[in-house]
Amino acid sequence: MRTVTLAVAIALAAGAQAQAEEQKVWTTSAELGAITTTGNTEGTSITGKIDAKQDLTNWSNQYILSAFFKEDEKEGADGSRVKERSAERYLVSAKGAYKLTQEHDNVFVLGSYTDDKFGAYTQYTTLAAGYGTRLLNLENQSLDVEVGPGYYTAKRAAVETETGLLRETEKGLLARGAASYKWTLSESAAFTQTLSVEYSADNTRTIAETALSARINGAMQMKAAFLVQNDSDVPVDKKSTDTQTSLTLVYSF
Repeated sequence: MRTVTLAVAIALAAGAQAQAEEQKVWTTSAELGAITTTGNTEGTSITGKIDAKQDLTNWSNQYILSAFFKEDEKEGADGSRVKERSAERYLVSAKGAYKLTQEHDNVFVLGSYTDDKFGAYTQYTTLAAGYGTRLLNLENQSLDVEVGPGYYTAKRAAVETETGLLRETEKGLLARGAASYKWTLSESAAFTQTLSVEYSADNTRTIAETALSARINGAMQMKAAFLVQNDSDVPVDKKSTDTQTSLTLVYSF
């Protein structure tokens, strides 16, 4: 969590420094989706995300907060109905990017923290820095990429051993690469694809999201997304790949 705090401090400092020169420009979106089932299968899942971007003369900053919950109702040993949480994940990240003289070129520092109570890694913290640029810049399509070194710390899910529960901690250097593709299909529809890969000696974490959004009115959108997260090295009782399919309402302001 210390690395995330450092990244947030750097990004905020960049914003504060530039604020003295000009008015802040924010673009923020908030999305929320929920599914409730009743009858033979009962349960509730909720997903939400806040994405705030700040575009200044010399800096471009981004702050993300997301959460996902899933709760199922099952029959207990005595026949009673009990609620059981099967998913609970939080993500917070901050990125500060300093713009270079060439348009769309920047150097950045990024911090992220994931808390996943049911995942292969219950905590995952990354601090990375590097260089970003735009490889594709058409009227209706764009492709931004970034690459750089970093450092991570992680706690693996507890494993049952003869002496009790064992929870391993990992840390070390990593190489990070990321890409963000956007295709504006029309004035009211857009397709996006994001991908990030963090390679280290112990684990390679890959996160990809494919999304299609359609504008309902000036500020409201409907978004359908498919998220995949893969860890190359996980405990024996955990799966290496988690997926999430969502349909959310997105409000931009």
